[in-house]
Amino acid sequence: MIVCAKSLISLTRKMQEKYGIPSVSLSFYGKRDTSNGLLAIAEALGDAELLERTRKLIAREEAKLEARLLPYREIFAGKKAVLNTGGNKTWSIASALQDLGIEVVATAVKKATADDREKAREYLGEDGVLMMNPGAEQAKLIDERGAHLLLAGGRSLYTAIKKGIAFADVNQEKKKSYGGYDGLLNLAEDLKNALENPVFKLVARRAPWEK
Repeated sequence: MIVCAKSLISLTRKMQEKYGIPSVSLSFYGKRDTSNGLLAIAEALGDAELLERTRKLIAREEAKLEARLLPYREIFAGKKAVLNTGGNKTWSIASALQDLGIEVVATAVKKATADDREKAREYLGEDGVLMMNPGAEQAKLIDERGAHLLLAGGRSLYTAIKKGIAFADVNQEKKKSYGGYDGLLNLAEDLKNALENPVFKLVARRAPWEK
């Protein structure tokens, strides 16, 4: 099982070709992909009893998750996000955002593989923008698409400040997990805090003496 497809896909392909070892490529960001990933593992192992137990586990965990996500649904209703990250996160975090009810209007695919770009297009649909030069494109897209959130690495914080929108750091150095069912709750809490934080709009205002 591989999670970071960009760095390990060639290794697993060689293992399958040379030794006949099968593999599955998965994401555990968001509710849908976590559930699909668990099912894929159970199906790959070929155990009917395990598959049935996995389905029951998924139903139980999804019900618990939805109950805990209810307070966030109203906060995220109508919200739009721009995602500037790399690799499989171009689509996997987009999937998690959609599971929270946030529309992803653009995602950066400059560092993504062809397969990642294809998946990003599948998740965002025809209206979503796949950014090849996010450093130059993201600020313009925030204005054009009316985005409320920018999710990226720390260097993009200044774009969010300039545009007066909420920012969340989703770089790999973060100390909190966004993977799995509980990880989606962590992401929801961080995004709620970002959206409700007044600092982003305050720092974007002109100084009183400049008016």
